[in-house]
Amino acid sequence: MNFRRIFLVKCLLLLFPSVKWSDANGIYRAVNESALLNITAAGSLYDVTWLRDRKRLLQIKDKKVKYYVNKDQCRCKIFLNGTLQIEQVMKEDSGNYMVTVYQQDGKLKAEEVTKLVVQDPVPQPILSAECMNKTISVKCEVKQKTKDETLIIELTQDKSKKTQKNVTKLELHTRYSGTFRCVVQNQVSKKMAEKVITCSGHLDVYLILSIAGGAIFFVIFVSLLIYCIRKKKAERLEDDDEERMTQARKVDSEMVVRELPQPPCNPTPKQLRVQQRPLPQPQVQQQALPPRPRPRTQQRTPNHPRERP
Repeated sequence: MNFRRIFLVKCLLLLFPSVKWSDANGIYRAVNESALLNITAAGSLYDVTWLRDRKRLLQIKDKKVKYYVNKDQCRCKIFLNGTLQIEQVMKEDSGNYMVTVYQQDGKLKAEEVTKLVVQDPVPQPILSAECMNKTISVKCEVKQKTKDETLIIELTQDKSKKTQKNVTKLELHTRYSGTFRCVVQNQVSKKMAEKVITCSGHLDVYLILSIAGGAIFFVIFVSLLIYCIRKKKAERLEDDDEERMTQARKVDSEMVVRELPQPPCNPTPKQLRVQQRPLPQPQVQQQALPPRPRPRTQQRTPNHPRERP
């Protein structure tokens, strides 16, 4: 912060002890934006005068506006409620703005000081990485920075975070790959760069866990699929066996019920004649067999008794 401004504020507090600060931290605006400086005093306002660094800018008195500087160079206007608007602010517009409010009888009603700070938007950060052995060196940097402005660089990766102020480069060393985010901000703007950084031949814990979880899920899915297919096939075979048994029982029952045809109870005369007619017998021609030779009879010699000696 400029020491001349601090000295000026202290002098104003000594000279005007009743002066109130509308915002202790001030109002921050980016270049080319619009700034509104309000008055906290309540009630009707008769005479309102705005000053910047003890130089009068403009005044509204009895609803009539009076400029003390070039209107085009000031790029400012005042509303009936005493609010000061500055359009397309530049860094030269930064400073302490004092407003004095007087009543119609000339008595001082309020004095307030508002600090306006105009800054440039932060540049786009550049995110780069370098693989070294088993570690990754991630670097976030900005090309330009204004001397009097507070710049904050934040480099994060999952739960790891590193923050530093008033620097143009920040490095982070880690052993894990992943998504890295670099945020550069000041009081008026904020920009971010994000990048997925991985090193070949290096897998972090989250990637390994993801691969293992996917493999387990695939095995479980395949097992359930095989189980369902086998169960469905077994149910189909059971249904086929049951259907075959049902058909066999049905055929057996039909065979039992079926009977041979019976002759009629009252035969007709024609049927009686047919039944009484004798069946023809086949004629067998008998051929005369030749006479068989009769066996010759041998004459038996008579047995004479032996004489005893």
